[in-house]
Amino acid sequence: MTQGFDRREVLIMKKKIRVLVVDDSAFMRRCLKDILENEEDMEVIDTARDGNEAVKKAVELRPDVITLDINMPVMDGLTALQYIMSLAPCPVVIISSLSTEGALTTFEALELGAVDFVAKPGGTVSLGIKQLADEIVSKVRIAALSNKELLSSSRNFKKLLKRRNQEVTRKVYENKISKKEIVVVIGVSTGGPKTLMEILPYLPSDFPAAVLVVQHMPPGFTQSFAQRLDQSCNLKVKEAEDKAFIEPGTVIIAKGGWHLVVERDSRSSKLITRLTQKPEETLYKPSINVTMKSVLENVDGRNIIGIFLTGMGDDGADMMVEIRKRGGLTIAESQETAIVYGMPRAAVERGGAEIVAPAYKISDILLKKVNEYARTSEY
Repeated sequence: MTQGFDRREVLIMKKKIRVLVVDDSAFMRRCLKDILENEEDMEVIDTARDGNEAVKKAVELRPDVITLDINMPVMDGLTALQYIMSLAPCPVVIISSLSTEGALTTFEALELGAVDFVAKPGGTVSLGIKQLADEIVSKVRIAALSNKELLSSSRNFKKLLKRRNQEVTRKVYENKISKKEIVVVIGVSTGGPKTLMEILPYLPSDFPAAVLVVQHMPPGFTQSFAQRLDQSCNLKVKEAEDKAFIEPGTVIIAKGGWHLVVERDSRSSKLITRLTQKPEETLYKPSINVTMKSVLENVDGRNIIGIFLTGMGDDGADMMVEIRKRGGLTIAESQETAIVYGMPRAAVERGGAEIVAPAYKISDILLKKVNEYARTSEY
């Protein structure tokens, strides 16, 4: 999920980022303090050894970013996170061994309001933590740029509850299998797991399009991520596999550490997924740009919908422009709801966003547009 910064974002961060480090290990607190204070734009204003202490210091000190362990005595990290988001909302980066061993716990933290995560290598007291210094520093910087007004878990819960209680009329599609190959490609990075939960669960089971999700995420997490989404969605959600058919009504999550590309099966001419390491020089695996490019090479542009959600950088922004040029629909999340308004802004500024909308409206836009596509037999 780590991404680069443009000049405007660097200017925003002239002021030092004030960080509260929370970990039950004195060794880890010292290591994290050394890593962060080695940067000119960061200062560790305090440390905490358990969740209870973390909540008190978050309320008292109002840090710009908190790094938070999960497995701690007195009060665990998940409980502390809920209190922090209710009492003193602040960007939180999870740094915990449970990020690898218990991926579902990590996604629970992200849904509660954490902005991103770093997996400790080798257990709770990680002797190799300094190997991740660049990743930790980058994610703390990105967290500092996040929209703090969107982080409160209680506020988001109330918003979701209100939305779920609204009566939304959804037409059931007459053609369960559309004559067209309609493909929706969603590119998302920092803040993605929470944002996707505002979109994918609201698509009906008879949605006549395939959905490809490219979430910047490291290896070892996307399978659990797909399973968690599958439990919340009407559509079938699965992690991408090599040489699997792409079917309407299915959400495919790009596999961490691999590019997801779309090809034509030589026998049936149907669309299939392929996992590849090429191109190797890309900054991200999976890359949004790579996936969108392959979809454009194999699907009529008029049957493609490209969506850009929260995240830093511009991976895929050029392909959003190309999708729009080829007659496809392009949607960028608005600054109103984007936890990090980097990727959507890149699409808007390059002319790659036909529609700009808050996350909670995107599912309704998709339903309307895909329904129109599916019902139109000819152009």
